[in-house]
Amino acid sequence: MLEDRREYPCQVIDMSPGGMAMITPVSGKVGERVIAYLDHLSRVEGRIARLIDGGFAVELRNTARKRDKIANVLTWLANRDELNLPEDRRHERFVPKQPVTKMILADGSEHVCRIIDVSLSGAAIATDLIPGMGDAITIGKMKARVVREIEGGIAVEFAAVQNRELLEHHLTSPDMP
Repeated sequence: MLEDRREYPCQVIDMSPGGMAMITPVSGKVGERVIAYLDHLSRVEGRIARLIDGGFAVELRNTARKRDKIANVLTWLANRDELNLPEDRRHERFVPKQPVTKMILADGSEHVCRIIDVSLSGAAIATDLIPGMGDAITIGKMKARVVREIEGGIAVEFAAVQNRELLEHHLTSPDMP
């Protein structure tokens, strides 16, 4: 959608957390505000930075949280075939009532961490300690595998899809407050 509120179909041909190049049926003006609704990302906004053949490039202007989300989704899209990741987020994310828990590494070492959010199939974990990509770890009592690094932590995928009622119970370590 351009500033005049007219909407057009578009195709993103290149994207980063800070910008994107789009093929569009109309050309906007440099500096013009653009809002786009993209598969996997929802709403993004920015200003046209330059015109390209068949479209334009947009400098995205989103919050730090939205930029992090974009980076995570782009990483997922780039790696989903290689890592055999699911086609789309299948489960709603939520913040557990007790977000402080323990991360247990393969060597048995325990580290306090905070759950940013969780779904039935995985979680985002705030931690200064970054295990390797693909490493098997335990969050609370949940077996998981590190699937990517995020700003301030990691994203993990659980060994199996979980039951919502038991999920929070298993994520909280028994000796955590």
